[in-house]
Amino acid sequence: MNSSLAPVVSLLRGVERGLDAVLKPVVFLGMAALIAVITLQIVSRVFFTAAGWTEELARFLLIWITFLAGTLAFQRGHHIAVTFAVDALPARVRRLARALAVLAVIAFLITLIVIGYRYMQVQSFQKSASLRVPMSYVYAVMPISAAIMAWYALVDLFEIVLEGEPRKPMGEQTP
Repeated sequence: MNSSLAPVVSLLRGVERGLDAVLKPVVFLGMAALIAVITLQIVSRVFFTAAGWTEELARFLLIWITFLAGTLAFQRGHHIAVTFAVDALPARVRRLARALAVLAVIAFLITLIVIGYRYMQVQSFQKSASLRVPMSYVYAVMPISAAIMAWYALVDLFEIVLEGEPRKPMGEQTP
């Protein structure tokens, strides 16, 4: 790696680790809350009158958990990828192909940020039926998760350009 760019890559990786440290407990707490809300929904239906807000809250939690957990999966490289063709390429061409793929991903994610933000604005006047929460809060996860994934992809791009391969987080190495 170019020693003059080492501090930049170190900073990028540090921010990536910080985002990861925030996302993991948020997803865990979201899952715990989802389990609690669904349990409350079942208990209230069986023993009492069904609490109508539980279904809506469960839906919103599931949306947020899906996007944020998908962001964590993206960062770890756990999304589906067919790499046999790229892996068969010579090292320099493989590096270029991976860099171009990451650039395409970044372009898609930037588009998703813009579209998600616009959709959030369109929905800002609508409130949810039971909880009366502005729907823009529900849809905010789309541009937020796309921005985080774009950051992760940017770190990958720097690693590919400077080191040849994106580095997986500690403890995520495959055998």
